[in-house]
Amino acid sequence: MEKPIIQLIEYNEDGLEERELESIEEILPSVKNHKVTWINIYGIHDVEMIDRLGEILQIRTLFLEDLLNTDQQPIYEDGESYDGFIMKMLSFDHDNKRILSEQITLVLGEHYVLTLQEARGDVFNPVRERIRQTKRRIRLNDNDYLSYALMDTIVDNYLQVIEALGRGIEDLTLRVFETHEPGLAKEIFDYKVEMNYLRKQIRPLREIMLQLLRAKETYFQEKNMQYLRDLNDLVIQATDAIELYSNMISDHLNIYNTNVSNRMNEVMKVLTIFASVFIPLTFIAGVYGMNFENIPELRLQNGYYYFWGLILVLGVILFWYFRRKHWF
Repeated sequence: MEKPIIQLIEYNEDGLEERELESIEEILPSVKNHKVTWINIYGIHDVEMIDRLGEILQIRTLFLEDLLNTDQQPIYEDGESYDGFIMKMLSFDHDNKRILSEQITLVLGEHYVLTLQEARGDVFNPVRERIRQTKRRIRLNDNDYLSYALMDTIVDNYLQVIEALGRGIEDLTLRVFETHEPGLAKEIFDYKVEMNYLRKQIRPLREIMLQLLRAKETYFQEKNMQYLRDLNDLVIQATDAIELYSNMISDHLNIYNTNVSNRMNEVMKVLTIFASVFIPLTFIAGVYGMNFENIPELRLQNGYYYFWGLILVLGVILFWYFRRKHWF
């Protein structure tokens, strides 16, 4: 993006206003009024703008540095004038079976909600549609409820990503037992990598939610704590699903490796049986192939036929013995 895009939504029960701002300075009147103000910024590459945003909203410098680092794990900061959250917005690429991620920062202040994203396009459109409808609950509540709605949308999207990955992992179950595809091991490993990435991004949210629910001073009102508890239940559900599918994919990998070992053992067993049969036959042929003149049976008229008869009888006996032992 050449320049960040700053979107502003202001609303209350009676009215709604949406517009794009030319500069960050234009948010000053909005963050001091008594309407619910949602400032959404696409693009975090303008460091000067981020610094100025921190000055206006009194956001700590260290938190600003964290939001500029897009490889940041989810964190929660209890600031003096805000509650700050850094999370990942995830989506699933069904064609390549990969998780796509984008860092999102959410800041809840006394009269505003600020969200910062890396690029345009997000999962918040359902929230915008709810705001545009006058009689929806979101229009009757304050900015802390808006923060909950945005976080809830992100977590709901986590569940959709987990479900999409889970379907792929469940489809592997029959393939692991019934097929011997050369690329199956890599596919299983790729799913394992994606599940590990999901765990890395979602597990810290459990601690974040616990910190938030236990916080003595927060910008979430007591009346809306019930929604945060419900959100905490969704996070627990997501982490439990991740653990379940992680165990499944580990089992798939173990089963695949076991099947490969079993197939190798079967091949080695067949080769061993053939070797066991031919070793005594080769021994007999080797004895009578020696170049000594006084080998007893060497001058028998039908010695050649006796030799083959002995070979065939001994081979049949060995095969019968191995069969009786159920070795093949």
